[in-house]
Amino acid sequence: MANKVVKFGGSSLADANQFRKVADIIKSDAKRKYVVPSAPGKRFSEDIKITDMLYKCCELAGSGMDFSAEFQIIRDRYNGIISELGIDMSLDADFDSIANELKARPARDFAASRGEFLNGKVLANYLGFNFVDAADVIVFDTKGILLLDQTVKAVREKLSGLDNAVVPGFYGKTTEGYIKTFSRGGSDVTGSIIANAVKAEIYENWTDVSGFLVADPRIVDKPDVIETITYRELRELAYMGASVLHEDAIFPVRSAGIPINIRNTNRPQDAGTMIVSNDYDFSKESLNHTITGIAGKKGFSTINIEKAMMNNETGFGMKVLQVLYENGLSFEHMPSGIDTMSITLSTDKLEPVREKVLSGLRKAVEPDNLEIEDGIAMLAVVGRRMKNTRGTVARIFAAMAHARINVKLIDQGSSELNVIIGVSEHDLPEAIRRIYDMFINSEK
Repeated sequence: MANKVVKFGGSSLADANQFRKVADIIKSDAKRKYVVPSAPGKRFSEDIKITDMLYKCCELAGSGMDFSAEFQIIRDRYNGIISELGIDMSLDADFDSIANELKARPARDFAASRGEFLNGKVLANYLGFNFVDAADVIVFDTKGILLLDQTVKAVREKLSGLDNAVVPGFYGKTTEGYIKTFSRGGSDVTGSIIANAVKAEIYENWTDVSGFLVADPRIVDKPDVIETITYRELRELAYMGASVLHEDAIFPVRSAGIPINIRNTNRPQDAGTMIVSNDYDFSKESLNHTITGIAGKKGFSTINIEKAMMNNETGFGMKVLQVLYENGLSFEHMPSGIDTMSITLSTDKLEPVREKVLSGLRKAVEPDNLEIEDGIAMLAVVGRRMKNTRGTVARIFAAMAHARINVKLIDQGSSELNVIIGVSEHDLPEAIRRIYDMFINSEK
C-alpha cells in the first residue's frame, strides 16, 4: 500500500486542541503512516516557543545558574497538553534526564532538540503510533553535515517492520554520538528525508497557511494561493525571501521524484500548494495566470562601471570579477551594455570592503566612471508560462510606468522562467502591488 509522510509545524502542535486537529487529519487517511512533528510553537502572539525556552535553560546552565524555574514552565506546558488530551503517560523521567544533561553538558543542539523529542513522544502515545527517536536514524558527520545515504539506509532498516511511526523533526546524531540539529525550520528537512527513505507517494507539510501565496500578504491584500509550482519556480521565489518551506527540504524529495503538498492544519479542506518536478505534465491543467509568483528583497547595491569601447577590451569582465573574488564577494546579477556594466550584490557583504573594491576596480580596468548606488531592491516575477506568453516584459514595464516607478535594471535568464527587475527600496511594495494587479487581478 502506498504511504504518505506528514510533517506538522510548531503552530500545528502548540496545544491540546491543535493535537486533536492533527490526529483527525492523520486518521482521516490510512496512507498517513509516518509523522514528523515539530516542537510546540506559540499559542498566541506573546507566547514563547518551547525551543526558545530550552535555549534559555541551556544559556543559564552554561553560566552555572539555576534554570529550574524556566524548566518548570516547559514541564507544565507538556503536562498540560497530556492532561487535556486525557492520555495515560508521564514524561517525568525524560524531564529529569534532560535537566541533568543540561547541568552536566549544556549543549545548544541537545537543548533545542528536546522540544521535538518530547512532542514526538506525546503525539505517538496519543495516536497509538510507534515512536522512533530521530537520533537513531538521522546521521551527521563530525562536522555536522548530513550523511543522506547513511541516513536513508538507517531509516529504512528502522521502519521496515513498523506499520506506522512518529519521528521527531529537526535533529539527529553525529557519528561521534552527539545530538546535532538542522538550522531553524529543520523539521521540514527531516520530513523530506523520511519521505525519500520510505518512497512516499507524497510528502505533506502541514503548517498555518494554505500553501504558497502569489505575493506577500503584508503587501498585497488577500493574494491568491499558488495551486501548483515546480521546484525551479520555488527556488527562484524562495531565494527572494518567499518561503514556507526550509530550503534544504527540497533536495531529498526532488531527487526521488516525490511531490510536496503544503497544507493548512486549521483548514484541512483547502487543497494547498502542490510542489512538483520540473518535468511535470501541465497540459491537463487549466491556465490560470501567466505568472506563478512575485517576490522581492531589499538590501542590494549596484556597482556601475562605464568605459568607452569596453566591449573591445579582452578580459574586461574577468578583471572585474577578479576584484570581487579577491574581496570575497559574489554577485547576484550583472547586466551589461557596450560601454557599461552593472553588478548587483548584497550591501551587507559589500560594506566592509567597499573602498577596497572601488580602489581595486580603478586599478584593474581604469573606468571612465565608477559609482556605487545603494538602496536597491530586487524583484522577481516567476512563472513557467512566461516562456510561451508574448509581451510579459512589456507588461511589467507598463505596470512600472503607470506607477511612475523607475526600473534601475532588468535581467532575464536564458530559461525565461523569471524576470528580475531592480527598483529603489521605497518603491518595492508598490511595484509588487502593480505587477500583481497587472498579471493576477486583470486576468481573473
